[in-house]
Amino acid sequence: MYNRVLLKLSGEALAGATGTGIDPATVDRVVCQLVELAGKGVQIAIVVGGGNFWRGRQGVAMDKVTADHMGMLATIMNALALQDAIEKKGVPTRVQTALSIPAVAEPFILRKALRHFECGRIVIFACGTGNPYFTTDSGAALRAAEIKADVLLMAKNVDGVYDSDPKSNKNAKKFDTLSYMDVLNKNIAVMDFTSVTMCMENNIPIVAFGLNEENSIIRAANGEKIGTVIK
Repeated sequence: MYNRVLLKLSGEALAGATGTGIDPATVDRVVCQLVELAGKGVQIAIVVGGGNFWRGRQGVAMDKVTADHMGMLATIMNALALQDAIEKKGVPTRVQTALSIPAVAEPFILRKALRHFECGRIVIFACGTGNPYFTTDSGAALRAAEIKADVLLMAKNVDGVYDSDPKSNKNAKKFDTLSYMDVLNKNIAVMDFTSVTMCMENNIPIVAFGLNEENSIIRAANGEKIGTVIK
């Protein structure tokens, strides 16, 4: 079992089958696993996306910076929803944002985040890096490096990393393991290059797995063989 994990959740994952909004059943399934891990002493950080509300590419007709900031605001809605669901199950949680919104969340302060872990709190990081042109995957890699996470868990809509889209190609090959350089050199779509490079430079293993598999978050955090391991 890893001691400190960073879980990257896409906004679409929280939406369930509809692809938009927040699906209570999906959130509950995720939260139950997080609560179980927290009860075993695992220190948990979460970076959540906002694609179920807004994606930067939706704003093609507007300024890129404006569109990206709208995406950051969408992540806050998901972060607050997760916080509410987790705390209803009795686990204290803090949301920290890369953009300053003190009325609803703390600003990101590394020392405070580390103290929250020591106190048994789950920490949810919103707004990515706080900068346009950077994805929430980049935010996840950055926060994982800053908090010295043992692993970056990438919860995805498929059960690992494939050489092509398994939804459109029934012969797509799943990788059990990949090196960082494999991902970069072969242009494998799992994270953006900035994120992969940051993990490589900081020796943070990445586990990409299917969120919809039974107890997948728990299994990944336990170090079980699941999905695709990149290191």
